[in-house]
This record gives sequence, C-alpha cells and structure tokens, in this order.
Amino acid sequence: MGEKPFVLLLVDDSRSTAEKLARALGSAAYSPRVVPASPDVPRLATEVDLVLLCLEPTVDVELTLLRRLMDVEGPGRGAPVLVVAPAEARELRLSALRLGVEVVAAPWDDEELQARMLRAFSAHQVLVTLASQVSELQKLSVLDGLTLLHNHRYFQERLREEFRVAQRYDDALTLILVDLDHFKEINDRHGHPVGDDVLRKVARGLQQCVRETDIVARYGGEEFAVLLPRTPLTGAITVAERIWKELGLLRVGPEGTLQVTASLGISGFPHRTVLSADQLLLTADEALYRAKREGRNRICLHSLVPHAAGSQQG
Repeated sequence: MGEKPFVLLLVDDSRSTAEKLARALGSAAYSPRVVPASPDVPRLATEVDLVLLCLEPTVDVELTLLRRLMDVEGPGRGAPVLVVAPAEARELRLSALRLGVEVVAAPWDDEELQARMLRAFSAHQVLVTLASQVSELQKLSVLDGLTLLHNHRYFQERLREEFRVAQRYDDALTLILVDLDHFKEINDRHGHPVGDDVLRKVARGLQQCVRETDIVARYGGEEFAVLLPRTPLTGAITVAERIWKELGLLRVGPEGTLQVTASLGISGFPHRTVLSADQLLLTADEALYRAKREGRNRICLHSLVPHAAGSQQG
C-alpha cells in the first residue's frame, strides 16, 4: 500500500467496532480517523484512501449514508468503501453487497480484513485509471491530431448547439472561416513537414486571438473555423482583423523566411438570410470565397444590408 501511512476513515456511531478496528490495524502502515456517521462523511471521504463503515443491524442511518457515499463516489472522487457488519446481520450485509462494496463480517480475521481492504483499494484504483483513460479518449475524439484544435465533427455539433441557443434567446452568433492562401505551394515547395508546422503555428495564433468561450476548429485541410457565441458582427470583425494581423506576422519554414497570409469570411446571426446553422456556415463560406476571388489576404463580410455591405483588409 506504499510507504506513506494508509489513511482510513472509520465511521462508527458507537465507536466500539471502530476502536477494535483501529487496534487491529494500529501499525505504522495505517493512519485511522474515527468519526460518527454524519452528513459530513462524503466530504471527508475525499481526503482519505479508504472508508471503513461500521453497520449495526438495528440502525438504518448507516445504510442510508452508504447509499450517499455510493451516489457521490465516482472514479477520482471519494474513496473506496468497505463495510463491517455483524455476521448475524445477513440482510444488512447483502444490502451492502448489492450496492457494490466489499463486506467483512464481524468478528473478523485481521488478515482477511487487510486483504479485503487492499482489494477494495486496488479495484478503486483500476476504476480511476480506466476513467482517466476514457476521459483522454473522449478528449482525443474531438481534437484534430495535428493542430490539437477541435475537429470538424465537434465543430459541426457545437455550431448547431450554439445556433439553437442564439435562436432561443435572440442572441448574436458569428462565424469566421479562415483559409490559408497558397498553402499547396508550401507543401509542394518545402514539403509536408513544413506545411504541418505552418498549420500548428496558425492554430496557436488563432487560439491567442479569441476568448476561452469561443470555439476554434480545424475545419479541413488548411481551413479553420472560429465560432463566436454572443458576439455581433462588429465584434467578429474586430476578432477577424486581429487574426489577420496575427497570421501576417508569422514566419515559418527552416529559416523562418516563409510568410503566411489568409483569407477570411464572416457571417452572423441574426440576419434575414441566416435562418439555420447550415445557412450561417454557407454564408460565411460565400464571404470567404469572395475574399479569395478579390485577391486573397483579406477579410470579407457576408451581408445584404446596404449600410453593412462588407469589410476588407488587404
């Protein structure tokens, strides 16, 4: 169980069983803390290695507490639980087993008690490790492997989610599409490793230009998407200009001689031609292609409103 003392939380109202447990485990390897059953036990369980809960056959409050411990317990939260109950309290022990905890009948054998403690702790550690691995896999499933930005699938999900929220609360939502200019030439002339380095540095530059609440994704190839919740078009233009300037300062390649430029298209909601998430994406894409047609290295805004006809930066 390691060189540091194994911290135990012994929960027992009468303290009689807990005192016997403390004596049985009273070596330098264990550091017991004896407390009565109380609403504070789940919080205390987050500070120890294992909880030993002593159940009495005539008292149901401890079983209620056990259910609370199991409700709040999760991989990485709380501690594993081992129940100590009288041998004659068969139904009580079965109830504890059905809740998924280790159970030791009193009077107990000291070696069996320690073995079950170790098994409860080890099983809990396995669950913690698995939960961490699942969390990491979930994280990787929504990230682009090269740039570590959100991937296309995640962006599509968030686009629809944020659009529903904007519609419901009549909030502003804007989208900026960013496409690197002449990126194929970088790959053809300098090789894909240089091209990959460009994409990674562009990704970092984009993240530096937005808020934590904004969504930045690699939309595909050399194209990126920046979704700005609760941001009107005027705010999106400011962000787009910041991105355009930041990318213009990048110098990449083996000797830092390559300059990056990008074309940007902006669209926003509410707008009379943007009635769905797909239309927001389509109109931003149209603005981006207009920026490409007009010479690249600029920002174009989708709008059919005369007094907000567009914005360009060359």
